[in-house]
Amino acid sequence: MRVDAIVNTTNAEMTGYSGVDKAVHASAGKGLDEFCARLPSLSLGSAVITPGFDLYAKYIIHVSGPVWRGGLYGESVLLKSCYVEALKRAVEAGCETVAFPLISSGAYGYPKDKVLKEAIEIITDFLFDNELTVYLCVYDKASYEFSKELFDDIRDFIGEDISEPPRRFSVRSPRRSRSCAAPPVEESCFEASVALPVAASEALSEEKKSPPLEQSLKDYLKNTDKAFAYKLFDLIDKNGMTDVECYKKANVDKKTFSKLKCHPDTYKPSKQTAVAFAIALKLNIDETQDLLASAGLTLSHSFIFDKIIRYFIQKEIYDIFTINEALFEFDQVLLGC
Repeated sequence: MRVDAIVNTTNAEMTGYSGVDKAVHASAGKGLDEFCARLPSLSLGSAVITPGFDLYAKYIIHVSGPVWRGGLYGESVLLKSCYVEALKRAVEAGCETVAFPLISSGAYGYPKDKVLKEAIEIITDFLFDNELTVYLCVYDKASYEFSKELFDDIRDFIGEDISEPPRRFSVRSPRRSRSCAAPPVEESCFEASVALPVAASEALSEEKKSPPLEQSLKDYLKNTDKAFAYKLFDLIDKNGMTDVECYKKANVDKKTFSKLKCHPDTYKPSKQTAVAFAIALKLNIDETQDLLASAGLTLSHSFIFDKIIRYFIQKEIYDIFTINEALFEFDQVLLGC
């Protein structure tokens, strides 16, 4: 990983005995072996930082994780300490990016699904008070013990024919002010024709006479909707959130959010970033579509990614990590950046 620091799960002697530890020592070279030999023993749950030597990473943060003994001997407390102490060492060293393995999930036998869920909770809590990009590296899909019941429900949902119902005629109410706190007006559909008085019919006929194309286009462009960034900032204010709270709940880094703040008229987010903000703001389907439309995007009924997002929004499940687990399970791009 091309990050500032990687985390190595090791034993008290930091000798590169097996698993991740062995691979790290082999890749970092003899310099790491010699450096670690001069260090005091590493106690359980603690962390120490060393140079990265021959690795891409500038630093290696070594942690001593717990051996799994059924969960009755404080393993969870020690695991949390490993993650927190490693994160602290990264911040103290001025790191902006750090990559973690699933600590103790190899030779030490800590169940992978338990490590994954605990790691996500611990890292998420830490990042609400610290600026850092954290990667969790998973060896294979077996590490993701995704809920079978939820998996089957999503699979059924994305396999359904959920195309839009036919519409013969539609009328949209006048556009509301963007500063208005009222929810967006839904599109209303009518099946029956309506008889109009003669005068009204003539007036409608007059309205249908198009003005010159040049004037029409100018008027149209004057009434262009707000760009994505402005609409996002309005929604953040409306929901009583801070900018930091929003982009962290969206799993979006500070640099990306800064681009939105500095270039609101020109910055166009990726679809996964735009959807991530919609999830962080707990928008419903119509609100999500409105936000995406401001970036020239939409949630369709044709793609697996879009259907999975629709599933969670309709179920009012807004935990971004649960959604990312589902996206990972179905080989889709993850939310955030």
